[in-house]
Amino acid sequence: MSRRGPWPVRRRMRLRTKLIAVSLLLLAFVGAGIAVVSYLSMETYLTGQLDLQLRRSAHAATDHVPDPGQPGGSGAVPPNPLQAPGQGEGILMMRVTDGVVDTARSGWIDLQYQQHVIGSADVAALRALTPGASPSNVDLGIGAYRVESLEASDGSIVTVGLPLGTLDGTLSSLGLTMALVAAAGLLAAGVAGTVLIRHNLKPLEEVSTVANRIAELHLDSGEVELVERIEPSDNDTEVGRVGNALNRMLDNLSGALSARQESESKVRRFVADASHELRTPLASIRGYSDLVVRTQKLDDGGRDSMDRVRSQALRMQNLVDDLLLLARYDEGRPPALADLDLTELVVEAATDAEIADAAASARTGTVPHRWNIDVPAEAVMVRGDESQLHRAVANLLSNAKKHTDPGTSVTVVLETRPEGTAAVTVRDCGKGMDAAFLPRIFDRFARADTARSGTDGTTGLGLPIVKAIVEAHGGTIAVTSGPSGTEFTIALPAARP
Repeated sequence: MSRRGPWPVRRRMRLRTKLIAVSLLLLAFVGAGIAVVSYLSMETYLTGQLDLQLRRSAHAATDHVPDPGQPGGSGAVPPNPLQAPGQGEGILMMRVTDGVVDTARSGWIDLQYQQHVIGSADVAALRALTPGASPSNVDLGIGAYRVESLEASDGSIVTVGLPLGTLDGTLSSLGLTMALVAAAGLLAAGVAGTVLIRHNLKPLEEVSTVANRIAELHLDSGEVELVERIEPSDNDTEVGRVGNALNRMLDNLSGALSARQESESKVRRFVADASHELRTPLASIRGYSDLVVRTQKLDDGGRDSMDRVRSQALRMQNLVDDLLLLARYDEGRPPALADLDLTELVVEAATDAEIADAAASARTGTVPHRWNIDVPAEAVMVRGDESQLHRAVANLLSNAKKHTDPGTSVTVVLETRPEGTAAVTVRDCGKGMDAAFLPRIFDRFARADTARSGTDGTTGLGLPIVKAIVEAHGGTIAVTSGPSGTEFTIALPAARP
């Protein structure tokens, strides 16, 4: 049998419930122990009283035997001890003389003091008792009896019994009373314990509430202010120490977050300022290189070198623009939103990518990619910045081209979904990416050159820019990759009609 079944239930049980349950269980054990001891003590006491009464009745029966030496003793009819004064109700008595039951002085008395004859089965059970032995319980046809057998002075055997009904009734009433009192006590203890434990654990519940609210905060980036604190409590109690420890931890965490935010702000300002300042010298480099090419007579090697300078300056210009754009998104600048047709935007971006790929393939003599466009006939309206969304789609198309072999099929699909979003999917049929790289694919300067084929160099900022643009528009981006290809999906909220 598996032992794993009960554990989840115990793990889900709250501390307050555990404390109440354990307290009630201990109280129940203590109460049961007291009840058992009280019951046994009362049973012993009542049994002793019944034995004392039984012994008196037995001696009274044996004392009613006439002495043959006294006048009138010989041949006199002995009195019936069942009718003697002071005998208890329901008493049973049997006298056996010379092996014969004396029916005149044997029988049992009912509650109306009427004498009845003992049945033959009961006679056999009573005759089986040992004279002089301690009193014992015997189940007879007329009920349970406490009986004792004695030998009289005339040699007859006298067996006397008293009914156990009164004793059993008293013990039953006692047991029922103790059960009711115990149940009422447990109920009262449960209610009082719940109130007291709830009151004492209230600070701990506050700690849990504050910890849950802090756990829901996004602490990885941006400015985070931890204002949640636990009310000061007594440091001498366990709950108070937990609350004070949490406050100290929150103070430490708040200081670390402030330092992190300050450091991030410095880095962002540096990147933004550096990117802004680099744009002017890079524009100058490009301008002077163009001027040298137009005004100076250069041989083939010099013209080739100037073309390299211009291409590298353009590449650095694009890198600086990407860094500046990311810095602006990090500062939380919202995009300029307007209603735009996503269908037209996707078609334009895909057409531009196809034309650029054909021109590059003609220069290098390679096979161009196969571009497929699947968009609905009607307009798909969204709220967004047209230039930024165009850049996001263009980056995905450029990413598919750079990281796949020539001649690979690339498909862009636009569709509307029932949840009220417009989804743009860029899918290629390349070799896919390494699964270990997928969690880092949107990290800045992360490159998949070692995971996917292709010859064009990348800066590792294209996909982070796509993610920043999509999230700034309230959308999401997802990626899946395998041996049959890679698929990026952008989901944007559709504009309300």
